[in-house]
Amino acid sequence: MTKASEINYPHAVGKTGREYALNKPFSVDLPGDLLISFGFSQRFFSAPPARILDFGCGTGWTSWMLAKMGYSVVGQDISPEMIRLAKENKARYAATNLEFKVCDYEHLDFEGEFDGALFFDCLHHAEDEYAALKSAFNALKQGGVCVAHEPGEGHSKNEATIEKVQSYGVTEKDMPPSKIVSMASTIGFSRSSIFPFPEDLLSAIFSKHDGNPVPPTGDGYFGKRQYRKQSGRLMSDAYGLFTRLQDSGLVVLTK
Repeated sequence: MTKASEINYPHAVGKTGREYALNKPFSVDLPGDLLISFGFSQRFFSAPPARILDFGCGTGWTSWMLAKMGYSVVGQDISPEMIRLAKENKARYAATNLEFKVCDYEHLDFEGEFDGALFFDCLHHAEDEYAALKSAFNALKQGGVCVAHEPGEGHSKNEATIEKVQSYGVTEKDMPPSKIVSMASTIGFSRSSIFPFPEDLLSAIFSKHDGNPVPPTGDGYFGKRQYRKQSGRLMSDAYGLFTRLQDSGLVVLTK
């Protein structure tokens, strides 16, 4: 797949697709889950007015939200049309301390300028993900933090992903934490951590088992026994997320 397809993507999806992208995060199927993940990602950055580089920002929703929190933000994307839409969102949400640049994140010239860097669902579109992560390393100050929120194992084989590749020619890869951490170690990041995606953890904790909400209604011996049974399943589900962190999770890297 070519970078030309990534550049042309907002034109290829048409007016409806551009409006969908422009209205993120509110236009997605589960905006609450997306906002939970974004908020969790933001927590690893230094407090505002730290300077953040937002990679592959698209229409800029992560950028303008960070700016509204008080950060000084640079959002970059390879597509001029995406950046045009991002600037539209900047005006729409009256975001200050925010600038956008059209550039390729595999070839940036920033050197030690940023306190934080964010890949929010964009590193898996790279032709050369190592070069993109190296760009983040170079852009960060010593001690700066890079956060990567990316789809893990199996993403490229997902039916919707395959359809997107066939329709628009864009790059879609699996980008599990194990791969990101391995590249980061070679590049020179001093520390790496992996955390479960918060929406997955919440789903495990507040899910239903056997058609019954947890904790169940009722009391007495049998009610308490059922509660213990279901609680055990919940703990098992939550624990399972931690055992699969090499395949799926939020990656936090420190320079």
